[in-house]
Amino acid sequence: MFGLDPLYTPERQVTGTEVAVFDTNKGIIKVQLDGKGAPIHVANFCELAESGFYDNTKFHRLVPGFVVQGGDPNTREMSVEDVVLGNPGPDGIPGTGGPGYRIKEEFSSNPNNSHVDGALAMARSQDPNSAGSQFYFCLGPQHGLDSGYTVFGTTIEGMDVISQLKIGDVINSIRIENA
Repeated sequence: MFGLDPLYTPERQVTGTEVAVFDTNKGIIKVQLDGKGAPIHVANFCELAESGFYDNTKFHRLVPGFVVQGGDPNTREMSVEDVVLGNPGPDGIPGTGGPGYRIKEEFSSNPNNSHVDGALAMARSQDPNSAGSQFYFCLGPQHGLDSGYTVFGTTIEGMDVISQLKIGDVINSIRIENA
């Protein structure tokens, strides 16, 4: 397909016990990753997190009662004010960045693909196989997304932190435990 980044298959092997620990300016969020149901998404996310890809990026989208979204490297060098205003940064417009590749969807094969409150899922464009690095947390159940977006984790700690997140809030780092 002309113009699309190549499909990427992560090298990392997942154990199914990985926990992502998000250190944000609002506090800590812990997510049990679903390596059995969404192994490509979990491996990709772990590779990116462990490489520092998400360090100092900002949440760039908030739809109250729906989702809060982050994971765009374009926001790393941007001021909070510019992210809030949606101004272009040195690397592009917030919400348009990624890792330079895309991964295969797993929503059609994941038996645990349920957008419950606090679910962690991958954002994508219109192409089902277009997820890369941007993710979102569900702010309440969003089961209308179950048949089109891959859920790859469930929040186990920090729901109060997720509910406080706003556009411009910072992801200091994400570390992976139990890998």
